[in-house]
Amino acid sequence: MQIQLATHSIYAYTGGRAHTPGQATVVFIHGVLQDHSTWILQSRYLAHHGFNVLAIDLPGHGRSGGEAPASVETAAQGVLALLDALGLEQAILVGHSWGALIALEAAAQQPSRVSHAVLVGIAFPMKVSPALLEASQHEPEKAIAMINTFSRATLAAPPSSLGPGTWVYGAGRALNRRILRSNPTVNVFHRGFVACDQYARGLEAMAQVKADVLFILGKVDQMTPPKAAQGLIDTARQRSGPARTEVAMVPMGHHQMHEAAEETLAALKAFLAG
Repeated sequence: MQIQLATHSIYAYTGGRAHTPGQATVVFIHGVLQDHSTWILQSRYLAHHGFNVLAIDLPGHGRSGGEAPASVETAAQGVLALLDALGLEQAILVGHSWGALIALEAAAQQPSRVSHAVLVGIAFPMKVSPALLEASQHEPEKAIAMINTFSRATLAAPPSSLGPGTWVYGAGRALNRRILRSNPTVNVFHRGFVACDQYARGLEAMAQVKADVLFILGKVDQMTPPKAAQGLIDTARQRSGPARTEVAMVPMGHHQMHEAAEETLAALKAFLAG
């Protein structure tokens, strides 16, 4: 579905279900050079099991209009504007990598609007190597190959990832190319990486979050190693009040929702049920 904001529209995949009043709404936020489809397994399951689902394309990505956000803060403001446009007082935010930073920042900017924050493959600081930044700007095909290699625990993912016969590595590269070409005016690859690299208020933001928080981390994640999330985890656990902080480790790399789809969904279901 297309959701009209003040200056542009945002595409959101709903899992094939219409919005049901009274149900909790889950907003899925993708990472750099991704779109709504990165959440296809988790979003469709929740849409058919008691939740309203909005798996969005960020502005300037895929089927969404508008200017591609140049910072985590701007992207978070866009997510909150989406809630405003739909008249949602509160939502569950689920983000991956850059999307996890966006979910974190949105939950900090307006704490009362977020009941649960699920941060998948997050790190802080989320520094990007100079070589990868350079390649994303001037040699995007080389950078796409790099991130798809570094993001995977294996180039032969288990059949349960996306179905028997699926080539996860090739599918990832194809999606990256499609999203890069979906915006002819801005290099969303480089812009997204710069936004991750420059985000500086992760610990401050986490201290402001009132939502229950779940970290889903990949045991062999080379892009955002689990130890790089420890500062956020410690800060979350030190918050006052009744908010929960939980950590789930899945046995794969940076694309937890593909390589460890069942484990990621199980952690998400248990957290929301709790």
